Amino acid sequence: MSVESLVFSALKPLVSNHVWTPIAPPTITALPRITFQAVGGAAVNFFEGNVPSKKNCRMQVNVWHNDAPSAMALMREVEDTLRPASGLQATVLGAAVQIYEPDTKLHGAMQDFSFWYDD
Repeated sequence: MSVESLVFSALKPLVSNHVWTPIAPPTITALPRITFQAVGGAAVNFFEGNVPSKKNCRMQVNVWHNDAPSAMALMREVEDTLRPASGLQATVLGAAVQIYEPDTKLHGAMQDFSFWYDD
């Protein structure tokens, strides 16, 4: 299973399946919602030319809500959900950052995670 599928499966119960990568379609207005995207990761290389059994992905997760306290509460749920998620050896790479999108007037939060997963 891809890392994107694993993250989607873990997060969808939090927001009634309103999870997209990398952005929500412009016609989607339902809140709360979650978006996520791969933003790099650690490369594993062996001198012998072998292919590693695990891959790494750094993932930015964004949550969107009507107000800042609700967005931060949802992000705490995301963190608590991803830490033990099956198939994702998750490491939290920093605390959540509050964000605001002036065009949509949505409040949000973003946070980065590192996942080691079977490819």
